[in-house]
Amino acid sequence: MTTFAHDARRTLAGSTTVTGLGFAMASAASFGLSGSLARSLMDVGWTAGAATLMRVGIAAAVLAVPGIVALRGRWVLLRAALPVVLVYGIFAVAGAQLFYFMAVSHLDVSIALLIEYLAPIAVVGWMWLRHGHRPSKLTVGGAAVAAAGMLLLLDVLGGGSVSFVGVAWALGAMVGASVYFIVGADTSNGLPPITLAAGGLAVATVVLGVAAALGVVPVRFTATDVHLAGTQMPWWVAALLLGVVTAAIAYVTGIAATRRLGARLGSFVALTEVLAATIFAWALLGQAPAGIQFVGAGLVLAGVIAVKAGEPREPAVAEQAQPLEPLAA
Repeated sequence: MTTFAHDARRTLAGSTTVTGLGFAMASAASFGLSGSLARSLMDVGWTAGAATLMRVGIAAAVLAVPGIVALRGRWVLLRAALPVVLVYGIFAVAGAQLFYFMAVSHLDVSIALLIEYLAPIAVVGWMWLRHGHRPSKLTVGGAAVAAAGMLLLLDVLGGGSVSFVGVAWALGAMVGASVYFIVGADTSNGLPPITLAAGGLAVATVVLGVAAALGVVPVRFTATDVHLAGTQMPWWVAALLLGVVTAAIAYVTGIAATRRLGARLGSFVALTEVLAATIFAWALLGQAPAGIQFVGAGLVLAGVIAVKAGEPREPAVAEQAQPLEPLAA
């Protein structure tokens, strides 16, 4: 009987991992499309603030009812987790996406995203400073490799021009991404993934709306068709794709993935977003990286992988908490 129970737990854990990987890949592909869509809108006169507000606003509207239904009347959970929802909405949604879109207005999509995805290294640094979790030699070596790759990626040594403003915005997005992984993997609040996503997107919409009304975040829309892959697309189609696919679907599947895989494995698999974003930018915008930048990108990814591999494995309870929780339960 004990053997059967052990085998059953292993089967369930394996099934949970496979499901989590599926959610993670879906999330990465969805997020990866956002940079190209936002850039196409900004190329015809939209501001980064307008693209971000449209994106989170549409997503918040799409997820509002499903998020409420998933609570099943347990409003006490939402009240108790309000600080978490506020942090998630302000940093992981509004901050990360606004800063990322600001970055892609100065940098190629793939470069901006690679800088943002130095987030695992930032998380390691935070855990060291805040909780005293000293990184291993492999982790430190990985950070050095990633830094070297960043120099090649930005083509600094080759005399290429660097938008330091764009880099600064991308680093801001990195901070937001760090919050995204840490909060998204937390199951202690009991909120269903779809409810956390809906709440965070609603908070982000309010924050960005107030900032826009006060003039802190410039917001300008146009009704001009966008250009993607050599063809024209109505602006509203690009906006809907930006809100529904790259926000509503991306955030829900992303939270579902990190809750099944844990922050450590979840953030590692999320690196596939860089590949997805590069392919989309190449196909839709014609942004093909130079040869030296391919090498730099490879070093950045290798460095981040080394950073993650050098960290101690998270406790099994933390990684597999609520392993069979339905997406909207």
